[in-house]
Amino acid sequence: MELAQVINTVGDVNMLVVGGVAIGFLFGAFAQRSRFCLRSATIEFRRREPGTKLAVWLLVFSVALTGTQAAIFAGWLDVSQTRQLATTGSMSGAAIGGLMFGVGMICARGCASRLLVLSANGNLRALLSGLIFAVTAQAAYRGALAPLRAEISSWWLIEGGPDRSLLTWMGLDGRAGIAFGLIWLVAGLALATHRRVGLNIWIGSIGAGVAIVAGWLYTYAVSQASFDIVPVESLTFSGPSADLLMLTVAPHEGAFDFGIGIMPGVFLGSFTAALLAGELKLEGFQGGHSMRRYIIGAILMGFGAMLAGGCAVGAGISGGSILALTAWTALVGMWGGAMLTDWVFAQVDEDTGKVSAPLNA
Repeated sequence: MELAQVINTVGDVNMLVVGGVAIGFLFGAFAQRSRFCLRSATIEFRRREPGTKLAVWLLVFSVALTGTQAAIFAGWLDVSQTRQLATTGSMSGAAIGGLMFGVGMICARGCASRLLVLSANGNLRALLSGLIFAVTAQAAYRGALAPLRAEISSWWLIEGGPDRSLLTWMGLDGRAGIAFGLIWLVAGLALATHRRVGLNIWIGSIGAGVAIVAGWLYTYAVSQASFDIVPVESLTFSGPSADLLMLTVAPHEGAFDFGIGIMPGVFLGSFTAALLAGELKLEGFQGGHSMRRYIIGAILMGFGAMLAGGCAVGAGISGGSILALTAWTALVGMWGGAMLTDWVFAQVDEDTGKVSAPLNA
């Protein structure tokens, strides 16, 4: 049966939700097994201790970038109408939002996707931080913080179309996108080989990157077969977190889409992987001081993600894989904000003798 016939039978909304759950499940399972975490990768890089965490991030990022660019070059995927490229973007929002997200990521000990993965494993700190992240993201999207987000975003706008593509900005074509991805892939493979990462890490890292590519290909296929307008997108967590929060407290028609499916899919995937590995474990806060830091971090991430146009996965990996200029600006901001915050915490450590930002999440 052709995809168009399936969509006519079950409906494009159901197709998108089911696809989001399935692809989210794969990403959640692979992210859990590989311990995929941008925060840990930035800390290793800042401390000049490149290890497994940095290797994992490089593999996920490079597989997503190379696979997505190869699909575009082969004609299997068209991303010209995605929100990251077709609509008006904000360079000021991407830069400032990315910086805020990076700071918050260190404080909360994990990005949005990592918090969801850890929540499914029984980490109550991550669960609370994730809920605060979602509330703040919703406030920045449509609530009390929306005017501030709009004001910052208006400082430096960039028109949609070719100007939002990093390849166009650099005067390059699609082949350069594949080559760029392969360079990152070689770096990831070299570091992973040097650090002798285990089989679970290899499979998890590559699988998580493939899930990003699958998201793009799946939503594009549905968009081509559906009579309705279907956004072409891949995994992201800021918008879906806010939407799922509102759907939970005030259900309404038209709320279900690919992003809504991602959230329970990632949770179930991570839970299943942890259950099979015997890694489910309830964890809570160790004290009031750390709790304050988690809350502040979650707020900064929630506002920063909506300002930047996505989280560490939505902007950093998904947006980065289609070489959107604003996404790369946000990603650089995330790395910069995270490394700066880790450096500040390291100075506090020297004075107090306490570890404020341990590597393991």
